[in-house]
Amino acid sequence: MSLPTSSFDIRINTITIDGRLDAMRAVDLREEIDETIESGVVRLIVDLSRADFVDSAGLAALAKGMKDCRGAGGDLRVVAAQNPDAARVFQLTRFDQVFRMADSAEDLVATW
Repeated sequence: MSLPTSSFDIRINTITIDGRLDAMRAVDLREEIDETIESGVVRLIVDLSRADFVDSAGLAALAKGMKDCRGAGGDLRVVAAQNPDAARVFQLTRFDQVFRMADSAEDLVATW
C-alpha cells in the first residue's frame, strides 16, 4: 500500500504482517523488501500491529531491510506490535531503540 505524503510525491510503501513473523515468513518479507527497493521505493513501513509472534529471523529481516533502505537513501520504520508477546521481543533485544516505531502507519508517515 502506498500512502500519499505530500506535494513532493514521496512514495512510502507499507508491508503488513498478520500473525507470525518467523523464519518462514522472514524469507517472504526479505523478498518483499528487496522487490520494493528495486522498484525505486526506499521508504518502507512494516506494520506489525497484527503480528502475534516475532522471532530472531524476523528481527534479522527487519534489520537487513532497514540497512538496505538506508543504503538506498531511505529508511524502514515499524508500526509496533499490539500483542504483548510480539512487542516484548523488541524491548528485550532493544530493537525498539534501533527502529523508529509508532502505533500507526500514519504516525510514521508524519515523521518523513
